[in-house]
Amino acid sequence: MAAGMFLLPLSVLLVLGAPWRAASSQQVPVLLWSSESSLWTSPPGTHGGHVTTDLQLGQYLDTALSNGPRNVLLFLQEKLSIEDFTAFGGVYGNKQDSVFPNLENIMESSPSSLVLPAVDWYAANILPTYLKEKLGVSPLHVDQTTLLELRLNESIPSLLVVRLPYGNSAGIVSTKDILRANDEVIGQVLSTLKSEGVPYTALLTALRPSWVNKENDFAVGSFGRQLLATATPTPTYPPLVFNQTQGIPCMLFWASNIKVFMGQEMDLTNATFRGSDPDITKDSFCNRSGNSMLVLNYNNGLKIVFRLQSRWYPVSGRPWFTLNQVELFNGTVNATFLAPQVNAPSNYSYHCEYVSNLAQHGSLLVRNTSESSPGFTWQLTITDFQIQAFNVTGTKFHYASDCAGFFSPGIWMGLVTTLLFVFILTYGLHMVMSLKTMDRFDDPKGPSISVPQNE
Repeated sequence: MAAGMFLLPLSVLLVLGAPWRAASSQQVPVLLWSSESSLWTSPPGTHGGHVTTDLQLGQYLDTALSNGPRNVLLFLQEKLSIEDFTAFGGVYGNKQDSVFPNLENIMESSPSSLVLPAVDWYAANILPTYLKEKLGVSPLHVDQTTLLELRLNESIPSLLVVRLPYGNSAGIVSTKDILRANDEVIGQVLSTLKSEGVPYTALLTALRPSWVNKENDFAVGSFGRQLLATATPTPTYPPLVFNQTQGIPCMLFWASNIKVFMGQEMDLTNATFRGSDPDITKDSFCNRSGNSMLVLNYNNGLKIVFRLQSRWYPVSGRPWFTLNQVELFNGTVNATFLAPQVNAPSNYSYHCEYVSNLAQHGSLLVRNTSESSPGFTWQLTITDFQIQAFNVTGTKFHYASDCAGFFSPGIWMGLVTTLLFVFILTYGLHMVMSLKTMDRFDDPKGPSISVPQNE
């Protein structure tokens, strides 16, 4: 019943705004909590990269509205993405550097709470309409002042909507400060309800995402960065799959080229993906909630080790993984590289055009100076690097978090050229405005000026 009611306003939007619906491929988070316990007995069993649909969101809300309080509080932010919690939230309960201390405390202390990291944002947009039809009341837009004047009744349903900004047009206040102010508003509003002893169910979501992620489903061979490029065709061999127990995949690795240099260059691409070499079953292991390690043992004695770690971020509702180290072994000679910039959500894979210790390829790998053999020069370059060590559900990668930066060389050239023209224009205007005319002129029809000379 609830799912059908939730889909009804959506069908109207599909008829009236089909082009808008077709373009809405981004997601927003939805955070739910309530003063009533046991509304959600268990977290939703979703696979990595799962996007909550309007039908599933309606089912979660139906449970809360049927069994929980009838006073519903909707915090509707202008823009919000799960990356905001990761970028500005605390890690492992450390709230000193977090801009969401109130929200973190609420989610941890509430009798019932639920975090949906990725929800279709068109579904979040019609939440006021769905809640209006479900509760049978019109939404009332309130702030902290008007909330103090209201007298809520536990037996009478109510729908209160609190609008929260994300940025300002002048750009004077930073996004971090605005999010911190929004967190204070959430804390003050909930403190008011708590002081009045009013039971409630609250939601936090947004009208649209703040981080636009151009992430596609990166199956092997579909890396797609081909605009105005004449690159060589992408290889079509499958990724390297490590199965830990009962033949279930738990780690995926793929690259279009692997080169190692120590005195001489070794191309390991064919040996890695097109032959029986390397052996990955000897030392590799998976731990879906902690550490994982992929070990490539080659027949020539070379060994490459990828050490990955997953860390939990409480407010974002999902862990992120980091490639802590890449180790190279060749007998007694070894090298260790740190890779702090290689990270992504644990339900995503990570992709980068180059993972290398060479400066021309971005230097994502940093040589560990404390290693035992600093006298040897190792170089490692992996092209079209892609790895996933957590939440693997098959032999295909999940959505990929790409390392590509926003400012490409072409954009930098355009910015520098624009700044140069602005400087020239400003200098020319300054010169024109500095010109002065003479305050006196000689009259050509009048008597000439005679200058006496002394003899």
